[in-house]
Amino acid sequence: MIGVVVIEDDVEIGANSTLDRARFSRTVVGEGTKIDNMVQIAHNVVIGKHCILCAQVGISGSTTLEDYVILGGQAGVGGHINARQGPPRPAARPALPMTRRRGATLNGTPAIPYMLERRLQVLHQRLPDLFKRVEALEKKAE
Repeated sequence: MIGVVVIEDDVEIGANSTLDRARFSRTVVGEGTKIDNMVQIAHNVVIGKHCILCAQVGISGSTTLEDYVILGGQAGVGGHINARQGPPRPAARPALPMTRRRGATLNGTPAIPYMLERRLQVLHQRLPDLFKRVEALEKKAE
């Protein structure tokens, strides 16, 4: 079979979701996968068994999601990536620009390990005070 979309048994596809037909290969949605509303799946994407794709997920072409991958709302997956079985568990709105290790929980854009991203958010809020301290130290050093 070339240029087709294959939807296996017990797949649910929500409203306004789009699955692009492959040109020469196949776009595949594995058994038991649940696709929420407004999800975009590009050409040649292979989605494994029992995956969950929440609202407004976008998956670029020629990407593979292994079995049991969960993508949080508005997650974006770059093209030609292999999301390892396990799942990668991106939280809401991350962008996955490259293949990540199995079982990693990710957040942010681009997606990085969840706890690192949370620590960086806390530090980000402290930046204005840190800049003031550095300026004061520079003046004192002059």
